[in-house]
Amino acid sequence: MSEDVVLVSRDGPVAIVTLNRPQAMNALSQALRRDLARVFRELEADEGVRAIVLTGAGTRAFTAGLDLKELGQQGLGAANAEGPDDNPVKAIEQTGKPVIGAINGVAITGGFEVALACDVLIGSENARFADTHARVGIMPGWGLSQKLSRLIGPYRARELSLSGNFLDAATAERWGLLNRVVSAEDLVAAATQLAHDMATIAPGFARGYKKLINDGYELPFGQAMALEAERSTAANAKVSAAEVEAARGAVQARGRSQ
Repeated sequence: MSEDVVLVSRDGPVAIVTLNRPQAMNALSQALRRDLARVFRELEADEGVRAIVLTGAGTRAFTAGLDLKELGQQGLGAANAEGPDDNPVKAIEQTGKPVIGAINGVAITGGFEVALACDVLIGSENARFADTHARVGIMPGWGLSQKLSRLIGPYRARELSLSGNFLDAATAERWGLLNRVVSAEDLVAAATQLAHDMATIAPGFARGYKKLINDGYELPFGQAMALEAERSTAANAKVSAAEVEAARGAVQARGRSQ
């Protein structure tokens, strides 16, 4: 590979993954997609990693989505790929560890879908989102048409997807798409700090809780409540009163220090 298209650094139990094609707005070339899948497989297997931050190089783009020049040469197969080596949403979803998206610039079309694969989104003031599938005549295949309406409501989702217009960071925060907006210079640090907070949770519990939220979100409310009751009963039966009391003391100490 002629360039490191995905960079990985470590801050203790937090891995920071950077899409590294700034000259191409971090477009999702085949090489980048396959390297991203490899990186996430390795991070999933690394017991020393408890949380992950995903961002893009530079300030212009988180990722502009699929590399359209490459797509024109290779065909549209990647737009409907199901395996993680070609579908970066699947690559991200193959980890049970928390993934925080640090949206440093534009997240366009496939890049929007990659952002929505993260568990939490923090944006800089440069963050902007756009769904241009309709503009280029390609139906979304990585989940955008279904996820976006569930996150911000069908009226707002249709506004974005049927216009191709950009959504700025402040509006994205107001609509609930971004958890919060910070300055560009503070973005990765803010995302990393939150990742450190998540890394203090026992890995097995964090994985199970993330899965409960995700699995329940896909169900009607009544079924989701039943799912919670089922998993909660099974998990809590294994917890002793002494363990709860010890954990309560740790929570109180943490609250006093914050």
